[in-house]
Amino acid sequence: METLKMYNNLSLKILIGVFLMIFSSCSAQKQLIEGEEETLIRENLQYYLYFPKTYEADEGKLFPMLLFLHGGGESGDSLAVLKKNGPPKMLAEGKQFPFMVLAPQNPHKKQWWNVRAVMKLLDTVMTQYRIDPKRIYLSGLSRGGSAAWEMAVQYPDRFAALAVVCGMAPVPYASWINKDLPIWVFHGTEDRSIPFSESEAMVAALKQMGYDVTFTVYEGVGHDSWIQAYQTEALYDWMMKQKLD
Repeated sequence: METLKMYNNLSLKILIGVFLMIFSSCSAQKQLIEGEEETLIRENLQYYLYFPKTYEADEGKLFPMLLFLHGGGESGDSLAVLKKNGPPKMLAEGKQFPFMVLAPQNPHKKQWWNVRAVMKLLDTVMTQYRIDPKRIYLSGLSRGGSAAWEMAVQYPDRFAALAVVCGMAPVPYASWINKDLPIWVFHGTEDRSIPFSESEAMVAALKQMGYDVTFTVYEGVGHDSWIQAYQTEALYDWMMKQKLD
């Protein structure tokens, strides 16, 4: 009788143990599930698109294009504010460029650029006009300069040249940028918004890895180094010489 009682107790313990294992397994499965969701993010991008004077006359010609990304101060829903700085300002003042210029506006005052939306805009514009896919130049200032670095990382084979003015730089991802991409960086040493060290560290990392980088340092200049940078005629001559293989 004592043996039977011990056997019954042991059987009960085993059953309880199995039940607890099953319950524990089910509980864990409830905490960790598998899922899948197809997402679609919409972005409304206003933009300026500039055509060189010869665009209409040269009907069979493909034209280079500069994709310009503005800084945080020009974000919002008023497209006219893009004319405050950079190439859009120069165009408003009568400057003539030998290439097309696409200048979208970031609609969010307190958010980073949606670079996927910008790339979608670029692809759409390229299907509508005579644009040379091997001569797309990318440039941005401040927040737009940061986005330009990001686009060079995310889309390493799309751009023929990159010019960044006082932008935050993703130094850990420097090696993801196309090693054949010519790069020109501008920054003021007294920048209090985006420290000069951002560009300094990025340029040093790129040069150490053998990238073709030009670094223009503006001694004593603050965050508005774009004033001098985009007035540098040599910048546009340099762009026009670049082409993807």
